[in-house]
Amino acid sequence: MTLIIFIIILGVLVLVHELGHFLAAKKAGVRVDEFGFGYPPRALVLGEKWGTKFSLNWIPFGGFVKIFGENYDEPRKPLENSFGFRFTEVSKKWQAVILAGGVTFNILFAWVLFSIGLVVGLPTSVDNNFGGEVKNPALTIIDIRPDSPAENAGLKAGDKIKNVSDVNGQKIENSTPESVSDFVDKSSDRISLEVERGDKILNFEIVPQSGLVEGKKIIGINMDMVGTLSLPIHKAFIEGGKVTWNILDMTVFGIFNLIKDALKGEGDLSSITGPVGIVGLVGDASRLGFTYLLTFTALISINLAVVNLIPIPALDGGRLLFVAIESITRRPINPKFAQTTNTIGFALLITLMLIVTYRDILKLF
Repeated sequence: MTLIIFIIILGVLVLVHELGHFLAAKKAGVRVDEFGFGYPPRALVLGEKWGTKFSLNWIPFGGFVKIFGENYDEPRKPLENSFGFRFTEVSKKWQAVILAGGVTFNILFAWVLFSIGLVVGLPTSVDNNFGGEVKNPALTIIDIRPDSPAENAGLKAGDKIKNVSDVNGQKIENSTPESVSDFVDKSSDRISLEVERGDKILNFEIVPQSGLVEGKKIIGINMDMVGTLSLPIHKAFIEGGKVTWNILDMTVFGIFNLIKDALKGEGDLSSITGPVGIVGLVGDASRLGFTYLLTFTALISINLAVVNLIPIPALDGGRLLFVAIESITRRPINPKFAQTTNTIGFALLITLMLIVTYRDILKLF
């Protein structure tokens, strides 16, 4: 079931991305030969409208848009119909708009998802600044430190802490992040945590560890009081936009630092998750509930947008870089050079994906 949910999420996000390219191209007057749901081989043609063939394909991972003249090695044959210009025949401004259309739609889609979540009821810290009342707050694990006692024991982000006790049976009354942290630090032996995960109650025995944080024993969790926030539609739309902007800003900053560290030879792939890892995260989110899955999808949509803007050939960012170079030099990029760099960029991306996937598989054992 988790795999099916993952395929549906991936398919929706890719389709939203391609829809952005499609609508931008149509607005620019560029001919779009095909909008495919899924990837070839083709199953059937659903119909043709505005000079665009709409097809259904057998591989159910998103879709694609075939924009006439977008590929640098495509022959400059005469237009076969009157439904638009060749991609290279419109202004550089419109070329940039078309290339950025997918990224823009992924960000807008995240905005819509966050807004829906805030209407339905989104898990939110009691310290939020949205102006609404957070209902049913509970002490919740929001982050797990890698290679910590908590991770090794099997605790997960989203677990709600119900009870904390020591070997003598002493419990914490009115658990807060501060009280649990102090209790862990002062414990002389293992502690017991009772947590709520979805509709299950689980118990964990954990031995706090010294040395991870100077002068303190910890089990490796970050906690917050988290409840459910529901807002009116108009307010949810505004706050959803703010959440989208903040997460977009953090994502850009995080990926920038990752690339910077990689160029300095200090890159760490442990923070990168590939398809196998994402399937596991989708499973965790779906078990926690609909709003968690909604939020997770919005986060992936933003990450997809930012990654696509990296100026690597084969990504939208690489194509935008070529358009910028052409607008400065006032001459087209050499088709052979463009094709070669796109092939190299694609090969690098596939290699990185294989490495990350291999690391994700190792984490399963």
